[in-house]
Amino acid sequence: MTPGAKPKPRTRIQAKNSETILEAALEVFSHYGFRGATLDQIAEVAGLSKPNLLYYFPSKEAMHEALLGRLLATWLDPLREMRPEGDPLAEILGYVRRKVELSRDYPRESRLFANEILQGAPRMRDAIEGDLKQLVDEKAAILQGWMDQGRIARLPPVHLIFSIWALTQHYADFDVQVRAVLGEGHDPFAEAGDYLEVLFRKLLAP
Repeated sequence: MTPGAKPKPRTRIQAKNSETILEAALEVFSHYGFRGATLDQIAEVAGLSKPNLLYYFPSKEAMHEALLGRLLATWLDPLREMRPEGDPLAEILGYVRRKVELSRDYPRESRLFANEILQGAPRMRDAIEGDLKQLVDEKAAILQGWMDQGRIARLPPVHLIFSIWALTQHYADFDVQVRAVLGEGHDPFAEAGDYLEVLFRKLLAP
């Protein structure tokens, strides 16, 4: 490519193939983890040849990095929606509900994130120590302000956020266990949302 020249825009088929590959990679990574996943597995799930796979992404690492980049944005959006001018209890319970919906709608992404963290976050450490920490610090300051005003119970604000993560993402990361224990006829995510609302209402009452 000529220095300074803009890359050609991808064709519709190229964009479609890239999405197909990332969807297949997400399926394989969320099931086997980064270390256990292979290019052959991803190619098989994508229905493409391995050379075709490598035409779009030069390595397994490149696919994983692309998925993690998308994932962090998706993961942070529900917390970004917490507004300092809103009613504290409504804002926190809204965040809990959004996190339950995220676990329901993006279970593979949740497992991908969990696998990355369990491995020491080698491909996400900068993002975790940067964008994620900055957002958590910002929202923790809002929570602390509400506590100082006596509008919600005084709790360690960052640990409150941790507890919301743990209690909502459990339903995605341990989906098989949750469904096995509940049995048929239960919607774990609807029940989780209702239960967690009661739990946090009581916890946060000033």
